[in-house]
Amino acid sequence: MLCDGVRTCSPLRGSPGFAPGSLSVTHRLTCNPCVRHSTRDHTRRSRTVSTIIIRAPAPRRNAQSPFYWITVRLTPHMLAHLFRCMTTLPTPRLVIHGPTARRNIDRMAEYVATHGLGLRPHTKTHKSQRLARMQLGAGAIGLTVAKLGEAQIMAEVGDDLLVAYPAVDPVRSAGVAKLARTVAVRVALDSHRAAEVLAGAAQVAGSTVGILVDVDVGMGRTGLQTPEQALALAQYVDAADGLRLDGIMCYPGHVWGDPDSQATALKGVSQKLAEVIALWRTNGLEAPIVSGGSTPTAMQSHLIPELTEIRPGTYVFNDMNEVHGGYATLDECAARIVCTVVSDAVPGQVVIDAGSKTLTSDRCLPALDSGYGYVVELPDARITALSEEHGQVDVTRCDSVPHVGDTVTVIPNHICPCVNLQDSAWWDDGDGVLEPLSIDARGKIV
Repeated sequence: MLCDGVRTCSPLRGSPGFAPGSLSVTHRLTCNPCVRHSTRDHTRRSRTVSTIIIRAPAPRRNAQSPFYWITVRLTPHMLAHLFRCMTTLPTPRLVIHGPTARRNIDRMAEYVATHGLGLRPHTKTHKSQRLARMQLGAGAIGLTVAKLGEAQIMAEVGDDLLVAYPAVDPVRSAGVAKLARTVAVRVALDSHRAAEVLAGAAQVAGSTVGILVDVDVGMGRTGLQTPEQALALAQYVDAADGLRLDGIMCYPGHVWGDPDSQATALKGVSQKLAEVIALWRTNGLEAPIVSGGSTPTAMQSHLIPELTEIRPGTYVFNDMNEVHGGYATLDECAARIVCTVVSDAVPGQVVIDAGSKTLTSDRCLPALDSGYGYVVELPDARITALSEEHGQVDVTRCDSVPHVGDTVTVIPNHICPCVNLQDSAWWDDGDGVLEPLSIDARGKIV
């Protein structure tokens, strides 16, 4: 049986030896290698006693820790009752392995420090204040968000934000301008209209919003196309009340090659930025901030000397896009979906309870035929199809297959939208105990 070994227990009302309502905690059980559990065999078998160490909520609000460890000695009857009261945590569930996330954060922090770059991680991946605090604690100079709602959430933990998305509508612009009264806020935009609306909102709010002019360096999604266009917008921003010209933003999202083969593409990015910067200087304008980067190109950002900071997001968790692209290993994937097998009625196939509403329908860009995620326990399996709540897994090439009720673990193709589909995740600090992790900016699409 494929078991994650972590279960929850509701209050053990009526159980011999327990006060009613005394426990509602996470237990580490005997199916987990790191369980704090022992059995002492007395002279008479009927008197075997099991000892389980349980992490329970602290009884006092002023306790030094919100949790404490207690030892419970159970007779066979009591232990049987305990197991009857336990139910596996519901699936599908998103589990974040804390030590892996920390290593990913530290690795990126070390890289930017080595190359004299600032790190402004994009929080769209984790949407979590806890993870944002970890990134800032590791040396990040600020945070990146996509929408106003994310900015409002992240402003509670960071005071230097980049909204890497044009705020054009009046509601969003007013919200950004209001936020700029209390924290440093910059917005990336590529149109006079967006600058005009944001300037008006800032004047009403009595604030100043920093602006990064968005320049297209090959992605073809947003961004001005020529240095002359970038100069014209920069001059408009520089003259506008309520706005402050802070520099340039670009996104090399078109570069997906193997890290060792990115030099040519990144040289083109560098040349485009150099042209824009040179034209600005000729016309008396400076770009103190040149913001770029992505997770696939992050560790090659030193090949673009014009950059002053980078904004990778996915690196904190990684996913199968990064694995197949050669930017991460399976062991560096911190976020995984634990799923339950709900059907094995069709020969050669099992069905898991994670469909498109959990894994999304995103394919893996570097390996389009690899399926809709990677089943950790079944490396030869392939998730061939998703409907809303069903994931169909081809197991014809597997030596052994799970049965109905077993759990398996899936690394998604694209972790960012998977996180956004969850109200909360589970944090594993490496000791097998799961703690709730709030997805604070979940659903903040405005």
